[in-house]
Amino acid sequence: MSVASEYLQLQRQSADELVRQHAPLVRRIAYHLMGRLPPSVDVSDLIQAGMVGLLEAARNFATGRNASFETFAGIRIRGAMLDELRRTDWTPRSVHRKVREMAEVVRQIEIETGADADDAEVMRRLGMGAEEYHQVLADAASARLLSLSAPDDAEGGTAFDVADADGLGPQDSVEQAGLRESLVEAIASLPEREQLVMSLYYEEELNLKEIGAVLGVTESRVCQIHGQAIVRLRARMDGWTEGQGIGHRERGAGRSKAR
Repeated sequence: MSVASEYLQLQRQSADELVRQHAPLVRRIAYHLMGRLPPSVDVSDLIQAGMVGLLEAARNFATGRNASFETFAGIRIRGAMLDELRRTDWTPRSVHRKVREMAEVVRQIEIETGADADDAEVMRRLGMGAEEYHQVLADAASARLLSLSAPDDAEGGTAFDVADADGLGPQDSVEQAGLRESLVEAIASLPEREQLVMSLYYEEELNLKEIGAVLGVTESRVCQIHGQAIVRLRARMDGWTEGQGIGHRERGAGRSKAR
């Protein structure tokens, strides 16, 4: 056996060993995500996608990295699962339509008043009762993970999934950086409680039940607050997709964060 062949064989053996050792990490990440997803999502699909991410991580991991393999693999596994969720969007088109309509009403109210849109006024303009309104908010919260790359649906709209920057070209990277900056500013303009829920959910990765314990409210109430934040973000990010992001950011900057 040549030196090159022996080296490749050792590489394959090392990758296989890394996959065997870290397979439980895939299940752990999958079930952690499931705590934040609708029941319609099949955990086995996430695990399958995560195993592909783990295999790719094992093949591409180079010793001498600053990060441990578990950290490196965790990022790849989670990214593979998010890609699978984007690819197989489970959300009915009717949900996207209602969320889009609600976001447009919120946008109109906030332009007119210069303040955070009030729930009662949003319901009045949409002709919705409280039960339907809260259901749309719950649907908005569960429709997608926070996204910065993929559209909500084939009809357009702003979504917020974090893309894999490794696959972006120079122009895409510049555009995504601008979108990220706009999203950060839009989140900073949210009412205080909505900001807190977004932070706990997306940065601290707590599930709804855990966030409810922090805030002292029910899990369903957290879901509603999360949905309100998603709808409000969509309304405030609308100008970015139409090349009017600066105007919307200036309007958002003056809004009260109190709720």
